[in-house]
Amino acid sequence: MNDNGSPFLPTAMRRRTLLAGLAASALASQAVVAFAQQKGAIPERSIRIIPFGTGGGPIDVIARTYAEKLHQRWGQPVVVEAKPGASGIIAADAVAKATPDGTTVMFTLPLTHINNAILQSKLPYDPVKDFEPISQLATGGPALVVRADAPFANLKDLVAFAKTRPSLTYGTWGNGSQAHLMGELLSRQAGIALIHVAYKSESAAHLDLMGGVLDLAWANPATAKAQSDAGKLKVLGISGSRRVSALPNVATFTEQGFAGFDLDSWIGVYAPAHTPPAAIAQWAEAMREITQMPDVRERLISMGFEPLGNTPAQFKASYAADYPRVAELIKAAGVTGQ
Repeated sequence: MNDNGSPFLPTAMRRRTLLAGLAASALASQAVVAFAQQKGAIPERSIRIIPFGTGGGPIDVIARTYAEKLHQRWGQPVVVEAKPGASGIIAADAVAKATPDGTTVMFTLPLTHINNAILQSKLPYDPVKDFEPISQLATGGPALVVRADAPFANLKDLVAFAKTRPSLTYGTWGNGSQAHLMGELLSRQAGIALIHVAYKSESAAHLDLMGGVLDLAWANPATAKAQSDAGKLKVLGISGSRRVSALPNVATFTEQGFAGFDLDSWIGVYAPAHTPPAAIAQWAEAMREITQMPDVRERLISMGFEPLGNTPAQFKASYAADYPRVAELIKAAGVTGQ
């Protein structure tokens, strides 16, 4: 009742009450739509992330960082399931053949979708037709490392030393990997004999390097920093277009006078082809927002990567630009499939 005892509200008050109710209803509707956009496109069951490389490797660690954030965001179990071997072919094939409903994605490097496609005459998957790009989370480039007691401190010293030896060996995490390409390009450009030794993991190569079995090895910048800080390894140079935050005092190959080493690597997220566009959009939004979180950015930088988190369209454009450059590098380095 109003102040006059009437059960009816004055017209102005009724209007204000109606408008307030409509505003509250609109806000509620927006919240429902936002919730549906965040959770509705992907079935509410366990999410599976298949990372490139072995369990405990750099991409596996990064995948687990994102998995935790996705679980908090979507309230669904998120499992990281490593499928190592064959330069990432086993993992990529598993994702290509997964049910395309948005519950399976791959965290990977260019090796599975560019290098392997160029080097291998036959793959069990098509790197373009069998996948939907979601986002490139970060960029970076491998570092060339040697034992701490090596008699050289930079690339020019290494080249001078190598010319006095019949050959030096270097280890990477796979045939056709960017590290392999960079090693062969250095060998040809500098006119030195370097013998490539492929390992199943970065850590296995580093164990042999520190044990004296290898002369050189390539490393993720974060691994290089950790081993350098521990006094076990020395970092000679960083590939890619610019220095990385994890190793700000290490000069790039370009800065040290070596051309062609400015190709950036990246961490990319793919879903199987025919995954619904709404699910791809949901993943892309989540990847962008998680990548922007301060603690995730810090984790990426500490592991030698520069955070990015781009869109599916930007990922496609980047892939299209990288493919011919990698093909040219493979030709220049003389690398062939095995």
